[in-house]
Amino acid sequence: MGAMKEFTKGLWAENPIFRIVLGMCPTLAITTCANNGIGMGLAATFVLVGSNVMISALRNFIPKKIRIPGYIVIIATFVTVVDLVMNAYFHTLHKALGIFIPLIVVNCIIMGRAEAYAQKNGVFYSMLDGLGMGLGFTISIVLIGSIREILGSGTIFGAHVMGQAYVPFLLIILPPGAFILLGTMLGGMNRLEIYMAKRAGRTPAFRKEHDCASCMIFRGWFGERADEAAERR
Repeated sequence: MGAMKEFTKGLWAENPIFRIVLGMCPTLAITTCANNGIGMGLAATFVLVGSNVMISALRNFIPKKIRIPGYIVIIATFVTVVDLVMNAYFHTLHKALGIFIPLIVVNCIIMGRAEAYAQKNGVFYSMLDGLGMGLGFTISIVLIGSIREILGSGTIFGAHVMGQAYVPFLLIILPPGAFILLGTMLGGMNRLEIYMAKRAGRTPAFRKEHDCASCMIFRGWFGERADEAAERR
């Protein structure tokens, strides 16, 4: 049961995109079509699993003071493998993804799982964590890419599905459309979480990072305004 929980948490409870809200750069930039989502998702999953396993296996040998540089070297090794393989065998996809393949090295999902999970747990569970998180990331960006491709181009995986009379909604495949769609989907996920919690008779629990009151910018701005209002009174 523990192994299954570690694998499935990335699909919903700790989904990197819709629950933890990490990896926004590739999520917003490359999801203009479903194919890009699959390519980026599988590449990130390979790096996640490989780096999690390697970091977990070496966690007792990497000095704590240099653990971050050590993690980056390990992650960069797997990213280099992905970059070269994709360039050799999937050149068109590699060209479409461009700089975002090398930028997997600094993807906060990869580093976050290394620091928060792999360095504290065994190889098997770290592998499941990487696989689950990678699969959750892949499903999320493929879903976003599919919606943007259907609405923005009238196609899915390059095949026309909306008919000849369909007028593409071009905004959705532009950068503002990515923000609008992602925000709408995040709101939908939160509403669904609230509905499921109420149906189960429990109070919906949201991560602290998702609460505006925990944001330093929010607290700094509104805290100052509150102090000024109190002084005026």
